[in-house]
Amino acid sequence: QVQLVESGGGLVQAGGSLRLSCAASGRFFSINGMAWYRQAPGKQRELVASISGGGSTNYADSVKGRFTISRDNTKNTLYLQMNSLKPEDTAVYYCNARLAVVKIEYTYWGQGTQVTVSS
Repeated sequence: QVQLVESGGGLVQAGGSLRLSCAASGRFFSINGMAWYRQAPGKQRELVASISGGGSTNYADSVKGRFTISRDNTKNTLYLQMNSLKPEDTAVYYCNARLAVVKIEYTYWGQGTQVTVSS
């Protein structure tokens, strides 16, 4: 069974940095794409950053220039480097992965890691 496990969340002051990690475990054929989403209380889950199977990246306008998404295919791990954090970045951050399992693509979600940015 495929499992995504996030880590790296915590409490930081505005202007600080955090690095989130998402490790994918289990057997799958290939990684078609991975992304980070976030959800604040009372708000909809939103896409923060994504990286395609070919390595192309895109970011939400609110995090451009501050966040960087990357991956280590050898370790099957996704990262999100977050710099210059703002209070509005406070949310639960979720890892998302589109994986091919026996040539069929499935979407998986991690359980989330809390990021809290104080003013």
